[in-house]
This record gives sequence, structure tokens and C-alpha cells, in this order.
Amino acid sequence: MNIIGFPRIGEKRELKKALESYWAAAKDGGDTSEKEHKLQELLKVAKDLRKLHWSYQKNLENVVVNDFSFYDNMLDLSYALGVIPARFNDLKGLDLYFAMARGSKSGVACEMTKWFNTNYHYVVPELRKDLQYHINAQKIVDEYKEALSLGYNPKISLIGIFTYLGLSKTSDNSKKSDVFPNLKNAYFKLLESLVSTLGKDILIEFHEPIFVKGRDEFFSHIKEVYDSIAKLGIKSIVTTYFESSNEATEILVNSDIVGLGLDFVHGVDNLNENSLKAIANSGKKLYAGLIDGRNIWVANLDSKLNILDKISIIVPKDLIHISSSCSLLHVPFSKDSESKMNKEILSWLSFAREKIGELELLESIFRNGVIDSNKDAYNANKSVNDNRKKSEKIHDNAVQSRIANLKITTRKEPFKERIKVQRKALGYPDLATTTIGSFPQTPELRALRQKFKKGEIDSKAYESGIESYIKDCVAFQEEIGLDVLVHGEPERNDMVEYFGEQLKGFVFSQNGWVQSYGSRCVKPPIIFGDTSRPKAMTVRWITFAQSLTKKIMKGMLTGPVTILNWSFVRDDLARKDVCKQLSLCIADEISDLQDAGIKIIQVDEAAFKEGYPLRESKVKEYESWALECFKISSSVAKIETQIHTHMCYSEFNDIIKTIEAMDADVISIETARSGNELLKIFKKVGYANEVGPGVYDIHSPRIPSVDEIYKQIKLLLEVLPKSQLWINPDCGLKTRKWEEVKPSLKNMVDAVLKVRIEG
Repeated sequence: MNIIGFPRIGEKRELKKALESYWAAAKDGGDTSEKEHKLQELLKVAKDLRKLHWSYQKNLENVVVNDFSFYDNMLDLSYALGVIPARFNDLKGLDLYFAMARGSKSGVACEMTKWFNTNYHYVVPELRKDLQYHINAQKIVDEYKEALSLGYNPKISLIGIFTYLGLSKTSDNSKKSDVFPNLKNAYFKLLESLVSTLGKDILIEFHEPIFVKGRDEFFSHIKEVYDSIAKLGIKSIVTTYFESSNEATEILVNSDIVGLGLDFVHGVDNLNENSLKAIANSGKKLYAGLIDGRNIWVANLDSKLNILDKISIIVPKDLIHISSSCSLLHVPFSKDSESKMNKEILSWLSFAREKIGELELLESIFRNGVIDSNKDAYNANKSVNDNRKKSEKIHDNAVQSRIANLKITTRKEPFKERIKVQRKALGYPDLATTTIGSFPQTPELRALRQKFKKGEIDSKAYESGIESYIKDCVAFQEEIGLDVLVHGEPERNDMVEYFGEQLKGFVFSQNGWVQSYGSRCVKPPIIFGDTSRPKAMTVRWITFAQSLTKKIMKGMLTGPVTILNWSFVRDDLARKDVCKQLSLCIADEISDLQDAGIKIIQVDEAAFKEGYPLRESKVKEYESWALECFKISSSVAKIETQIHTHMCYSEFNDIIKTIEAMDADVISIETARSGNELLKIFKKVGYANEVGPGVYDIHSPRIPSVDEIYKQIKLLLEVLPKSQLWINPDCGLKTRKWEEVKPSLKNMVDAVLKVRIEG
């Protein structure tokens, strides 16, 4: 039995709180004694969490070490290899580590982007040909020894060199093939350091999910690299996940690794008979990923046993080791504290701790059959799955009928006609300034929502507090001169959760937190049945905000594809069909907003890209239904209603045609950490619709100067004309503090005025 990793944020987000407390104390000019005090608290919280998490893994073959991180495992490996951007050379220790993730006075943070097609973000390594690597294996060594001291048999979790290289960028325009030799030398020095300190025969599980994307220029190096690792005295498991990896399997079975991990949940093609025969003939261990590490439904043990039967016909049973499909990082900690959820629906769920229990039960049945010691648990699993399938909570005939009769799926008028009408009706200038939507979620605001949720204050007091916040937001935006305003979203806990709470077919956990990046956690909604919108969700607060100003107030919605991709989605209906139901909910909301006088409506599709299949052969199918769902949502917009959308952390080169096909009037994108590089593809393809490239990074506490933003705008103008550009921050400002937001936005507006004056 094996898991690939465990959630690290803590059941009650203990790590998040300790991190943020340390960051507050570590600010420039802060009390050094307070910083040291908070550092010791952070280290203690981290140690306590590791000890607790290992205790849950005590019945597994190994406990996982080095899956724990203060921010991100890719960043951890960059730090261990000495992949440090030159702008941070004056820093060291945690100051350096966190500066790379969050930025500092030394420079902007490293770019972040999504980990394959998940909502987890990793910090992108910056490689260059002349990089001087400096190895630091201390974190890995300390955690390994820590696990040993507690009596556990540790397994080191480490990002594989090919995945690390594949997800890196080069900062000196060199090719990845140019940096590979030096990177490989450094990577091996890190491994040699581990062997020299911890001894030979250490077990390392190398994460190589990049292999599921198929062959690339580095496939020819796979065998040589992993054979060389074996010569160091390391027992290697190479694990892939999120899709099938038959091409890599063909190579790895002929290498000197001891085991191969494959995902049989999301990579059904791993059941390929030839691949399984090759594994069997090689005598290597097969770590069969059968317990879903990305979704929260109770495993159907009969279905898993059926897959195991198919595998064991070819692969000897003693070579099969049952595993999670990927790291359990992507699911919540435990459902033990879920006291408010409907009991029937709760019985259908399985979080990280429960999944370890499922592993143990599946292992027992696979080895021994259904015997007295596991009969009750097996029957309970069967009963839960049967009850869920038959439950009346899942199906809604009215929703299914509406989908069956759906006809209009696109806007009537082409963009060229719409934009003329919109420009005249809305009257906004070139380089129009706006924000992406949210403003800081202050402690006072969170406390207000919690008090209302707990019944400690009535609706009148709650609404008065929300109105007061909106008034302040509008006044501030008018004061600094923004062109298009937002209401700040004070009533919203999360951009998906807020909508899910008002839709049928959703349920919410109390503590189902999942790490998105660093200390940022989300609590994904759970879509368990057919979805519909009983009443308007946003009209009340957006129309109130519009009543406070003569300027245009944007309506803010989350798009259907993002709601889907940022939720735990039912697995008894195709994702495209779930998404189509959601698109009708958003279409209804757009209709109500424009009828209420809202002229610009932003339909955020922040997670559109992360839903892309990793296999090229499956991309067209996803694009087809995802596009259709966005268009269903926006198809109700009148010609004068301007539809905006927003996308996060996307490499647009491979999806630019899809973005064009979305046909949003304006798209805002995150580009601040990449200069104007991401924008160049828009010019290359002759993109005609309007674009709002982010001019400063909101994931960093840094306050950009007027001159910095001015230079960024000038870079943008090298790519697209001012008539096509909007100016905005990278993303929503929810996670920032007002003392950061106010000067940053003022500087942004002042920078635009400076450019406008120049003509």
C-alpha cells in the first residue's frame, strides 16, 4: 500500500495561519525578536503536522517525506538545487525562499502557474545556461531523519528531473536542451548528497507526471538518467499521474528502477495489455493508482477490484502494490469534523484520511478476499454506492428537460458590430482602467459574514455592513479615477463557493480546505446532482453599487467552466453535461443583470485552461464542449451589453484560437510576471477583441511604482494599440491588504494618465 503524498496545510489550516503570522512579523523594518519568535512557532507547527500526518500512514509500506512544504515542492527543489534568480542574490534562508514565491524589495516573485490540469499552483523555476548551482539537501535530510526517529520507514518524494525541466522556463533565451546538462549534474549532486548522508538503498519516489503528455526531445535520456540514479545506490520508483503514460512505460521497464507508479483512475489507457505485459516481464513493482487522489467520492470497491483483476491476469499479484492515483494534496484532510452536511451526502464522501482507510480495505480484499475482518466494511461500501446511485437527491427532471430542448448557443451579432454599439453606449476611453473584481477581504469583513452565518447578527445588521463596505469601495475607486468600477465582492467568501451556495445540486463542507498555493486555501464546492438557479444571485449587491455612482459598474460572475473545474464534480455524469447545466444558471443571471441596468458583465473563466486534457488527442473534445458552455452563458447578452472574461496563468500560444472562439468582448489576463511575452501571441494571430493584460502582480505584497507600471504599459503598447487595451491588475485583490491595494491602484491610474498625456 502506498500514497504519493498527503495534504500539508493542516485539518484546521494550521500551516496557513503560522505562515501568515510569520510573514507579518518578517516584514522589512519589523521587530527581529518577533520574527524569530514567529519562526519558531512556524517550525513547531510544521513538525507537529508532519508527525500527525505520518501517524495516519503507519500501516502503509512507507511514510512519505519531503511532500511537506512551506509553499510549494517545485520551489523546494529549486531552493535545494540553488536555482536562484540573480535578483535575489542578496538574500538567504527563508527570506530568499519566500521572496522567490512572493516577491520582495529585491525583485518581483517568480512566475506561478497551474500544476498540470489542477487548481494547485507551482512556482516556475528560472533556468539559464550560466547558472551556478549550489546544492542544499538539508530539508530532505532533516525530514527523513525525523521520520526515522519516530520509528517509521520513510520514502522520499521528489520531483523528477524531466518534470522539473519541462515545467521550468529559461530566463536567458537559451533552449532547454542547452540547460539540461548542467541541471542534470546539479540534480545528481543533490542525490549524491542524500546518499552520502542517509546511506545507500534509500527509497525515492520520483514524480514524473510530465511523461503523461507523451514523447518529447528528452525521452531519449530517460533510461540513462534512471540507470545512473540506480548506480548511486538509490531504489527508485518513477510515478506518473493524471493520465496514461504508455510511451514512458516502454522505456522505464527496461531501466534499473525498482517500481513504476501508474494512474488507473484518470489514465485508463494504462490498462494497455502490452504495457502490463512489459511490466510483468520486467519483474518491477507496479504501484497501481486506484484510489482517486483528485476527487472526494467514496471508492466503489467492486469497480476497483475489477480493475485489479484485469491487471493481475497479466502482472503477478506479488508485484502489484495498491496506491493513490496521485498525491492526496488535492483533496481535503478529513470529513471527521463535518457535522452540518446532510448525512446521506456525507456518507458518499471520502477525504485524505478516509482514502488511506480505503487503501487498507482494498488491499485486504485484494489479497484475502472478503473475510470476517473486512466483511462489514465491504458491505458498508457497497451499500453507500448503491444508495447514491438510487438517491432522489441527484436527479431533477426539469433541468434534464431544459438541457434536452436547448437551442440558442451563441451571440447573434459579430464582435465588430457589438463593439461599435458598446463604445458609443459606454463611452470609456482608450486604456480604460478597471480591476478584476474583488477587493480585500478584511478580518472585519470575514467576521461580519461569520456572525451572520452563525446567527449572531440579523440580516439587517449584516446587509448594513456589506453596504458600508461597498460604499467605501466605490468612493475609493471614484477618488483615484478608475474608469470602470466594481462593487468589491464583500458578500462573497469565494468566487465559486458563493455561487454554488445559491445553486441547487451543490453541497458544502465546513473544513474541506485544499491548498491552492502557499497559504492560499480554497474550499471547493461539491456538485452531487443536477444543478439549477432558483433565484438571482448577484443583482441585489451590484445594482446597489451602481446606484452609488454615475460611472459604469461591472457585474461579476464566475463562468460555468471555472465553477466545474474548481469544484469536486459528481462522477456519475459526464463533465460536459454537468457544465452545460451550469451554463444555463449563468445565462439566467446575465439576463437578470442586464435587465436590471448593468451594462458590463464579467464572466470569469479563470480555470478554463486548467481543464485541458494532458493528452493532445483529447484536447479538441474538451475545447468543443467548454466553448459551447461559455457561449451558452453569454448568448443571452444584448448587443449593448459588454461581456468580459478573465483567465489566470495560461500559456496562450496553444489556446489562442479557442480564446478567439469564446468571443468575449474583453478578456483580461495575468501577464505581469512575464512582461509582454504572453501578449505577443494575440498580435501574432491578429486578435481583434479587446484585451486587459495585468500590469502588476497581485500575488506579491510589493507596491509597484508609477514608473514601473508606466514601463509595463509601454511594453504592452509595443504589442497592441491603445484602442484595444484595458489596464488592470493581474487578478482579483481579495488576498491583499488595503494598505497595499490603495497605493498600487493609484499608481496604476497615474501611470495610465502619464501615458495618455504623452498621446
